[in-house]
Amino acid sequence: MIDYAQARRMMVDCQLRTFDVNDNAVLDAFDTVPREAFVPPGREPFAYIDQTLRLDGATGESRCLPAPMVLARMIQALKIRPGAKALDVGTGTGYAAAVMAHLGAAVTALESVPDLAEKARAKLGSSARVIEGPLQAGAPKEGPFDVILINGRVEVRPQALLDQLKDDGRLACVFGPHRNAKATLFVRAGDAFGSRPLFDASLPLLDAFAAEVGFAF
Repeated sequence: MIDYAQARRMMVDCQLRTFDVNDNAVLDAFDTVPREAFVPPGREPFAYIDQTLRLDGATGESRCLPAPMVLARMIQALKIRPGAKALDVGTGTGYAAAVMAHLGAAVTALESVPDLAEKARAKLGSSARVIEGPLQAGAPKEGPFDVILINGRVEVRPQALLDQLKDDGRLACVFGPHRNAKATLFVRAGDAFGSRPLFDASLPLLDAFAAEVGFAF
């Protein structure tokens, strides 16, 4: 029988702290939210390994539960404060949304795969609002947002999402082609957007943010 509370503490101490996650509120959130509750049935023993886990939808489209170190570093970079409005894009079954809600954010979780959205609703309860729709369109009626997190790799600049940030708002994602992708933080300043790489990382590509394939002659 796995002691999941102990597994969470080991994840925090041996994965997050060693990967420059030092925000106490973030560490507490990852030590509290039961990651095993958000993985597919039968995969609970793998919930706390240092790997990205795949979440398959009934339509054949998949999402991912980012590896703890990658997700924690991105959430830490967002600097979420109690009362912040947050958008969780590609929420899957809702784990990242649950972590952000534990940090005190008012979370909107966006998912385009209906059965995954339904699972997220069941798991999140009243802690976050789950809506269905195209990921690339964001949730303009719910914004503007202080922070946006994208659960997956994007190959194109997510401009529609950036436009839904408040002034000084922040968006974190894994950005770039597979072999050269980096966790990246975008920050809005008026009508301008700056960005800086955080660390090397890779996640499964979200089709909604795939670069168009050029013609070969």
